[in-house]
Amino acid sequence: MEQPMENGEVENGNVLFSKDSMENDVPKEDRVIRKAKRLTKLSPRKDDPPVVNGNLPPVSVKNMRKSRMGLGRGLPKKGGAGGKGTWGAPGSELYETSETQDAHDPNYDSEKEEDIVVETVKPPIQENDLVQVVEPILKEYLECGDTEDVLSSLQEMNLGENAHKLPEMAVSLALDRKAHHRELTSILISDLYGNILSQDDVAKGFDQLLAGLTDLSLDAPDAPNVIGQFIARAVADDCLPPKYVASYKGKVDCPHARTALDKADVLLSMKHGIVRLDNVWGMGGGNRPVKYLIKKMVLLLKEYLSSGDIAEATRCLKELEVPHFNHELVYEATVMVIEDSSERAADMMVKLLKSLYETNIISIDQMKMGFKRIFENIADISIDVPSAYNLLDRFGTKLHAAGALPTSTYNEMPNRGRKRFVSEGDGGRIKEDPPLH
Repeated sequence: MEQPMENGEVENGNVLFSKDSMENDVPKEDRVIRKAKRLTKLSPRKDDPPVVNGNLPPVSVKNMRKSRMGLGRGLPKKGGAGGKGTWGAPGSELYETSETQDAHDPNYDSEKEEDIVVETVKPPIQENDLVQVVEPILKEYLECGDTEDVLSSLQEMNLGENAHKLPEMAVSLALDRKAHHRELTSILISDLYGNILSQDDVAKGFDQLLAGLTDLSLDAPDAPNVIGQFIARAVADDCLPPKYVASYKGKVDCPHARTALDKADVLLSMKHGIVRLDNVWGMGGGNRPVKYLIKKMVLLLKEYLSSGDIAEATRCLKELEVPHFNHELVYEATVMVIEDSSERAADMMVKLLKSLYETNIISIDQMKMGFKRIFENIADISIDVPSAYNLLDRFGTKLHAAGALPTSTYNEMPNRGRKRFVSEGDGGRIKEDPPLH
């Protein structure tokens, strides 16, 4: 058995000393007195007041504005507007919006970021690439005449310092075209002015045209007069200042440029010249009255029946510049065949319509529209020409055999409204219509 040591007890092989015995063994003067430390989360900083004799500075940690995490500069949060769960700065409710900009706010909508469109500035088009980019747009405009389409296409580009090239290119394309296209070009310059072009751009464009007029005259001998008309029209449309022509007096050595400026000066100097310049290119295309166009087409067909010249009839139809109204020619030609009631007139009209159809001067839609108008009015035509149904059927058959009348339209050919029978003794045979003479 284990014997207990002095001032101690033995338990499970371990010697246990009581607190009293330990204190009695160490003298009081040799005891180490330790004071309890109060741990804080603050770490010492350079600007913190010194700790004297283990005491904290007069300002308590509880009331300090410094972050207890050791972060920040000790300034009030949000400029004094408070933090989470506070009312915010006084008067901040006046500036509240329906959308919050704080990504940590529960009401923040992250999908709004996807709707933000970042505008990028396109590099300006180089002068070498300008013709390749802009010329197809101008050519398409001369076919359709839609200035809004041209404007939207050009606004998507960055023309930079090459904007003055637009009037120069547009007028150059119109030199070898018809008066209708020149009118469209003048309208285009007027519509682009103020949106794409400035007055200086238009003036600089015409300066370039006058400088290169000698070369333009080689391909278009009438270029000086045409350029003069363009200048006068631009002045009338307020795209050029009235002093533009006068600024060149006595400063031009090129005879072609002098001719152009003299032409513009004459047009601007005549009585009521500004008003008359609205029709400087004449009235062409669809601007003409419908009665005038019908009269011209009837005259064209009558001259063709007399001469039989298909080329001349084609030229006259092209000069009218109304491809959307060519169905009227088909209608008038068919009516003329029915009224003439002769094989010669029918054969000649078949040759003309076949030629116009094969050269795509009269489109398939215009051909269909012309015959549908005949189908709708054949009842009225038959009042004056009783055999109109039979004559129309024979003419349509010839035209279909020549390949100028679509099958779908030919199948819609109207039948005679009433069959004429002979006496019962003839067995109910249908009485034939009189032959064409």
